[in-house]
This record gives sequence, structure tokens and C-alpha cells, in this order.
Amino acid sequence: MRGVCESRLDDGPKKGEDQPVLISEIFYSVQGEGELVGVPSVFIRTSGCNLRCAWCDTPYASWKPEGADMTTEEILREVARHGARHVVVTGGEPMVAREIHELLAALRADGRHITIETAATIPPGGAACDLASLSPKLAHSTPNVEKAGAWSARHEAARWNASVLREWMAQYPYQFKVVVRNRADVEELTANLRDLPVLAERVILMPEGTTSETIAERSRELAEVCKETGWRLGCRLHVQLWGNKRGT
Repeated sequence: MRGVCESRLDDGPKKGEDQPVLISEIFYSVQGEGELVGVPSVFIRTSGCNLRCAWCDTPYASWKPEGADMTTEEILREVARHGARHVVVTGGEPMVAREIHELLAALRADGRHITIETAATIPPGGAACDLASLSPKLAHSTPNVEKAGAWSARHEAARWNASVLREWMAQYPYQFKVVVRNRADVEELTANLRDLPVLAERVILMPEGTTSETIAERSRELAEVCKETGWRLGCRLHVQLWGNKRGT
């Protein structure tokens, strides 16, 4: 098991060598969020993240990254076991994973539809991607110093990167999927979007919560916001079906 920022120093990759990626989990489910909600998909969750969201629902891939090194060949074999065309590469933050571009290229060569779920703090760098699911973070995501130490300031400085967001939006079909709790978050989001060329119908409000009851309560208020703005109301179908647990 290795940490997110561990520099894996060795003699370097050898020509033609299949370098491993630190993988938290691979599982087959239905997409629970965004415009492809309900589509059977294989999820590849990389381990490691450059943010520390206070409400993170995958701390095992972010706050305390865990997992096993898998080669691209091993990952492709596991994906093929399930027979789904759609693959969701998620995290943590998949764009910090070692060899992520090589893995994405291999998935593309294998004929998969690739969704990348990213906070869009790191440029795409030509990544193979069919749908960029962009999820920049609002102020409520920043953890306090007591909980996160130096990560609090690091998270706050990195959580919203307009220039990187523009790169992703310019290069790929995208959805702008933002976790919100209340009207104050909506006001912050509105201000942040003023200088970005985001189509209203591409903005998906994701009610923050890890239970069906909390999500439903916040969704009712956010539905009114969507009627006012032309944004879309997102759901968390996997939470509704199976609860907030791994492998769903």
C-alpha cells in the first residue's frame, strides 16, 4: 500500500514495460450520477488525490489512499470480464495516478467509452476521454485545520482552477457536476461560473449527502434552483439503490 504523494523512485520505466497503476477498486455497477445515469459501467477507481474534501465519500482513495498496483494489462482483463462498453475512471483524483494516460489510451484502443471523473485541477494533457465529468469544489469542501492540518490550505488553494476547467471544456464533451448543499453554495457557484463558457444544461447540481433521506431533502430545494437557472438536478442513484458503500 502506498500514499498519494509517494515518489516511486527506481531505475525508471524500461522501454515497452507495462508500468503499474495504484488501484483502489474495480467493480461493475450502473452509473449513479450525471447524464449517463443508469448506464451499466465498469468503474476503475484509482487511489490518491490532491484534494481533501471535508465530506469525501471515498476516503479510502483520498484521505488514506489504499490499493494494489495493477498493470494496464491486468486492468484491461478485469474490465473485459464484465462485458460493458462504458468505463468510468474515477478516484480519488485519477489524473494524479501514475501511468494514467497510458491506461486511458489502452482503454480507448480496446473500444471502451471513457468517462473521467475529475475535480479538474490538473490539465488533461491529451488524455483519451469521451466524457469529462468535471467536479470542481466549492468553499464548503475545505476541511478545517484541526482535521486536515496543512492539507486545509492546500485544498483551498487548489479546489477551483478556472484555467484548467477551460482546457477540459475546450477539448472534450463535458458535464459540470458540482456538489451543493444550500442556497449559499448556489450563490458561490453562480459567481464562479460568470467567467466560464459553461452551457446551463451542462451544469448538474449534486445534492451533498450520504443517505437517501438527506439527498431527497436537499433535492427538493435544489429543484427550485434548477427551475430558476436552467441547470439540471442530479441524483445519486447508487446511494438510493444500495446505500453509501463501496463497490456500487
